[in-house]
Amino acid sequence: MTEPLLEERERDLLRWRSRRGLVENDLFIEQFFATYGDQLTRRHAAGMSALMDLADNDLMDLFLRRKEPEGPLDIPEVREVLELVRKRQPGAQTHTS
Repeated sequence: MTEPLLEERERDLLRWRSRRGLVENDLFIEQFFATYGDQLTRRHAAGMSALMDLADNDLMDLFLRRKEPEGPLDIPEVREVLELVRKRQPGAQTHTS
């Protein structure tokens, strides 16, 4: 069974809540929404919401793989969102063969 997708309003609210003070984080987050926005589920929203509770520097460390989620943040929803964010880093070139 597939999980239902977020409705447009839910997605817009999540995107608004995901705005950050650190420009580098915003770049990762904008790329995430541009790539996966129309495919996001409530599970993704839960993972993203948990990440948005972090301080900017802690969030950047996770995005850049300097750290991995620990403690209450080490849940499947957070790991899924991190993998999606990390797949396409801001400014990364797409190579086609």
